[in-house]
Amino acid sequence: MLNSETKSILGIHHITAIAGDPQQNVDFYTGVLGLRLVKLTVNFDDPEAYHLYYGDGHGRPGTILTFFAWPGARRGRQGNGQVTAASFAVPQDSLAFWRERLAQNHIASEALPERFGQRVLSFHDVDGMRLELVETVALDSAHYWEGSQVPSEFAVHGFHGATLSETGYEHTAALLTETMEYRLLGQEQNRFRYEPVHSHPDAAGRILDVTCAPAGPEGRVAVGTIHHIAFRTADDVQQREWLRELGRLGYNLSPVMDRIYFHSIYYREPGGVLFEIATDSPGFAVDEPIEKLGEALQLPPWLETLRPRIEAALPRIQRKQRAAS
Repeated sequence: MLNSETKSILGIHHITAIAGDPQQNVDFYTGVLGLRLVKLTVNFDDPEAYHLYYGDGHGRPGTILTFFAWPGARRGRQGNGQVTAASFAVPQDSLAFWRERLAQNHIASEALPERFGQRVLSFHDVDGMRLELVETVALDSAHYWEGSQVPSEFAVHGFHGATLSETGYEHTAALLTETMEYRLLGQEQNRFRYEPVHSHPDAAGRILDVTCAPAGPEGRVAVGTIHHIAFRTADDVQQREWLRELGRLGYNLSPVMDRIYFHSIYYREPGGVLFEIATDSPGFAVDEPIEKLGEALQLPPWLETLRPRIEAALPRIQRKQRAAS
């Protein structure tokens, strides 16, 4: 069993998905949803493709949605073995604003039945990825982008949580509760809700839902789907403890990967979803100041010598917010 004094999970660190056209992606997430583009970089494993990071004003863990942008790539299929919805937290009584804002930008939305006593608005981004806005009482006032076109009383405050779709939930549930120190909050039909034991009640990205649909289709990861979900741990010391513990339990793990803004290890949970454990530090201000986040292409040191070739291969992005307010 884990020793919570030496390692803990604090909630969602970030969620990474796959986009098609990078300009449409930037326009939607900065212009429509009002997130900040906190880092403009490349996929370190495919440096001729963008890796776009969105979040609050500082790029705090729990607010970060990232995209690998692969123009012309095939569409994926959402289904079992995937994260099938990323949910953002918004203030109480703000869904009417968001329904109108989405409609003004020609985006259909659907009010879902209340879920665990919360109102939920469901819609899809420009590539068909499912998103949700969840009215939430517990909000950290720091977790929104003050420079957004969206008025602060309606602004997105980082993640509310995410939904994992599974053929069967028992082994995933055991990983969450027995190893990762999540606790079961409740069940509604085939949806099981969890939160990390060590998270603050107002923390962004605290909620993890697991839905069980044995007859559901298997997902196919490509454009319009979520690639993986990352969980927060405080630092490198705790991450090494996770690496040892998960290895002892028989999980196939990656080595520690240097992502510049955090360090990562990867493994697949029993239902097939790719999990990552990422460190809170060093953060997104290591290569540009907070006030300039996302304004210029940032490359890791080992790719700097290739900058001319990389910049020539990448499509131009206009970072001006262009959606209706």
